[in-house]
Amino acid sequence: MAGGVSEPERLARAALTRIVEPGDEHGGRWLRELGPVELFRRLTSHPYVEGSLPGASERRIEGMRGRAAVVTPERDLAAVDAVGGRFVVPGDPEWPSQLDDLGDARPVGLWVRGHADLRRWALRSVAVVGARACTPYGAHVAATLASGLAERGWVVVSGAAFGVDGAAHRGALAVGGATVAVLACGVDVAYPRGHAGLIGRIAQQGLLVGELPPGSHPTPSRFVLRNRVIAALTRGTVVIEAEYRSGSLVTARCARRLGRYTMGVPGPVTSGLSAGVHELLRGEAVLVTDAAEVAELVGDIGDLAPARRGPVLPRDLLDPVSKRVLEALPARGTAVTGPDVARGAGTGVDEAVGRLYELHSLGFVERRGDGWELTKWAIHRPNARRGGT
Repeated sequence: MAGGVSEPERLARAALTRIVEPGDEHGGRWLRELGPVELFRRLTSHPYVEGSLPGASERRIEGMRGRAAVVTPERDLAAVDAVGGRFVVPGDPEWPSQLDDLGDARPVGLWVRGHADLRRWALRSVAVVGARACTPYGAHVAATLASGLAERGWVVVSGAAFGVDGAAHRGALAVGGATVAVLACGVDVAYPRGHAGLIGRIAQQGLLVGELPPGSHPTPSRFVLRNRVIAALTRGTVVIEAEYRSGSLVTARCARRLGRYTMGVPGPVTSGLSAGVHELLRGEAVLVTDAAEVAELVGDIGDLAPARRGPVLPRDLLDPVSKRVLEALPARGTAVTGPDVARGAGTGVDEAVGRLYELHSLGFVERRGDGWELTKWAIHRPNARRGGT
């Protein structure tokens, strides 16, 4: 026994990762109803008992049996062990139970490479995804947001692709943070090849995770299906730049269906790369601009983002009566008497004069004979006087 899972069950699940495609709900239903050992037995039985695997065409079952006939799970387990990895299945202490929310689309098992505990890391994780052909703005936002999350103790999860994914992983790694790459290939395969160095760094400092056994290469459909694991594994998904048809939107909408937080970072309204994000923000997602806002949404009580406000102007420090007295003075620098100021401010003459002397000491007004006028500083900096633009 290993982690409460028998060796025959682990071998059967390892074999099934070569037979059943990721996200195959027929396979998931058979797995749930029959268990991995019995399912594997039926797929390899000779002759095949017709009707023993209901719900799929004979042609499909024939294809699965063709794969089952040549599978060698012991070899795959030895291959992942050779690169410092392991095979994690439901029932293991390291299995992230939130993946069970996927129902029959739940992974058969996960091939994992890295030193950290996947279950513990997944408990405090956020997905950061977006366009492969992202703009410099998108790359900057992804790296900054990911580094901010990592510094707050959050694990950044993405797909190791070019663009936003790579920038997010690098942002987390740059501050010594934790990051997980969910791959659409084997954890011993560097894909894309241009990210071989990055994937190697993630294997050392973070975790590589995949549903496919060692040596497997990605296909377009596997990229899309991989996104459901990213969504289910994390507390929420942040999308940074995505066109209307984008795998990142698939991740976000899957996260929403699973009851996870869905977030988006706005971009220029003239950019097609932000069009998909803006569509999410119109009804399905929460707008965020930095790590503090993400942490406030997905974190615990007390993880509040700082209040957003502009710079504090000298006028902001005045009490309400002093503000009214200041606003009663003409903007053109014309001197007016105390009684005129009092009428404009709606106060008594004595109070208006007293406030004028206070404003004089603060540099807002100056005395001209029997009258008062704004200083040149107050005239040339209207924000200081009236809060204008």
